[in-house]
Amino acid sequence: MNVHHLELFYYVARHGGIMPAVRNIPYGIQQPAVSSQMAQLEEYLGATLFQRRPFTLTAEGEKLFHFIQPFFANLEKMAVDLQGGQARHIRVGASAIVLRDHLPEIFQAARKKFPGLKLSLREGYPVQLEEMLQRDEIDLAFSLIEGKLPAGTHSVTLLELPLVLLVEKNSPIKSAEEIWKRDKIDEPLICLPTLESISKKFQNELQKRGVDWFPGIEASSVELIEAYVASGLGIGVAISVPRKSLSPKVRMLPLAGFPPIVIGALWRGRKTSLIDVFLAEAQKRVKQIAM
Repeated sequence: MNVHHLELFYYVARHGGIMPAVRNIPYGIQQPAVSSQMAQLEEYLGATLFQRRPFTLTAEGEKLFHFIQPFFANLEKMAVDLQGGQARHIRVGASAIVLRDHLPEIFQAARKKFPGLKLSLREGYPVQLEEMLQRDEIDLAFSLIEGKLPAGTHSVTLLELPLVLLVEKNSPIKSAEEIWKRDKIDEPLICLPTLESISKKFQNELQKRGVDWFPGIEASSVELIEAYVASGLGIGVAISVPRKSLSPKVRMLPLAGFPPIVIGALWRGRKTSLIDVFLAEAQKRVKQIAM
């Protein structure tokens, strides 16, 4: 039996399909190659291991996966043990802003303590990042923290950011309270998708005030919200980030009484020395930003 075929099948079964497997296999391989080798494995075994659409493991696939899973799942841990307990690789998930503007400095500092350290980056929303942690696709997530965490998941708070409204610079609106007093809000609300923590907290507080104001434009990032507000397309919901400059075409309105957004780090299981270093460097970075 070809062991490489078994390794590819492990990733397909673990991530729920060939394309998700291709995105998570730690070396370059294309979808046609994985499909071809899965077909070869099934031909060799004389059994169908999984249904393609929708993806489900067959009884034979389940049996094979449970047999090989302990070996492939623990390869990385064994490598760390053989390297004397010194980790050589960390997988970090975060938003595009964190990965672009903050993680490079954190990684540079960590690499001084762990020479030769390799880094894998995963971008995602908070819900996606939490799911990646549960599937063991990342080791550490920098994300919004909301509600009770799944069993085995740990977190540390890094900073709290206030919710704000963004209005076009020449808007006559001077405060959020002016908006709440209206019988009807005509300006479109520009916000993140409704399941995101920022949008949920904002809507929860509106309900407490008896205000109805539902999304007119859903954007995939705070940067897009700011850009659409600057274009005069509505009023945006965002967070106030220290030392982050706004577009000169946009003004910020405080949201008094609204709970802050909690930003933190999450990991599962035992906190390793490498995660400790990343957390320490992240806390230093937060202090620099807040100054």
